[in-house]
Amino acid sequence: MSVWVVHIPSIEVRAGISHAVLGWLLLCLGAGAVAGLRLGGSLSDRFGTHRTLPAAAVLCSGSLVLPGLAESAWALGAAVVVFGFGNGCMDVSMNTHAVQVERGYGRPVMSAFHAVFSIGGVFAALVGARTISWGWSVPLTLGGIGGLCALASVVTAPALLRPGTRAAAEAAAGDAAPKEAGVREPAPVRDVPVPEDGVRGESTRGSGAREAAPRPPLPRRPAPVAESLPAPAAKRRPPRRVWALALLALILMLSEGVAYDWSVLHVQTVLDAPAATAALAYGAFATAMTAGRLSADRIAARFGPVFVVRYGAGLAAAGLTAAALSSWVPLALAGWAVFGLGLSGCVPQFFSAAGHVDAETSGANVSRVAGLGYLGMLAGPAIIGPMTAFMPLNMTFFLPVAFCVTAVFTAGILRPPAPAPATGSPAAAPARTRT
Repeated sequence: MSVWVVHIPSIEVRAGISHAVLGWLLLCLGAGAVAGLRLGGSLSDRFGTHRTLPAAAVLCSGSLVLPGLAESAWALGAAVVVFGFGNGCMDVSMNTHAVQVERGYGRPVMSAFHAVFSIGGVFAALVGARTISWGWSVPLTLGGIGGLCALASVVTAPALLRPGTRAAAEAAAGDAAPKEAGVREPAPVRDVPVPEDGVRGESTRGSGAREAAPRPPLPRRPAPVAESLPAPAAKRRPPRRVWALALLALILMLSEGVAYDWSVLHVQTVLDAPAATAALAYGAFATAMTAGRLSADRIAARFGPVFVVRYGAGLAAAGLTAAALSSWVPLALAGWAVFGLGLSGCVPQFFSAAGHVDAETSGANVSRVAGLGYLGMLAGPAIIGPMTAFMPLNMTFFLPVAFCVTAVFTAGILRPPAPAPATGSPAAAPARTRT
């Protein structure tokens, strides 16, 4: 994805399109990604992420060269739709797989995956910039990088977590449901000879051993009622909690998209900073976000995901407010860094929580959260841009500030619901006092 971003100006010139047309084509890329998210989630639940993820990664890697070959707006539009579709399939399948790894690992690790994603993006951007300085053609660069990524997808596929391995990891991590205290398993029934009088436990009289009377057949258990069986995973309605997580992901990823699209422009146009200095705004945001994601898992393991989102979103709101109101460039840069640090651990918590709602529909739930989240990231430029016709750019930032404050007060949705006590279990039975 970073190699694609680095080469967008060259691709725009090769296709002979304007900035306005490019903006519409980027929306086509987002539409393809959303479609890939929906399909990738269903395929991950049906065939397993260990099959869906390599196929989606090969599709995304192979389609990377297509935008570099486009020489018209229509060809570029079709290319970015295919590329976006492959990226969407890969995104949801790898996040779903990360949920499975996290479930067996025994503690939060989702933010670390997102941190490595950010590091890979920086590394790929540097590689793309170097190939441009060497004068490599766009199709050669995109094709070469895509080929290496496809090869990596195939080589690493056997190491992905499979269902059997996942079950073993869950058992080793103590993820299986513990047995209820004080409840013993019934002892195995032994085949005890029954005397003629039908009473067990009494010795038979007489000199010789008597033949045991035939045991009466045990009563059969009634067949389970069809209505008591759970509904198939494909027909289950997503819980309301999943949609609540998706809405929170939407507003916070919209806030994150503001930094991607407007941080540099804010420092350059509002504060009259040089272009080189303005570029540090996004650099400070991205660096702080990567560092925050590397530490968010340990914070979540110690204090819980609600803590991460509540205080992280509050920190992000404070940082963006400082950046918007500051007339001093260093303070504005620090504000963008604090904004990235606060947001760093929030979105991974939503993906992780959605994947743990229901193991059988983990992929579909992650795709719903990721789909609305990416919709928010795409909607960021479309919302902030028109608002600049009525107010200064820095004042429009108070919309994402309001979104971050909303996340502060609604972070409790990440708290897992308390399991209902089973009927007939000791927890459900009234307590007895000993005399």
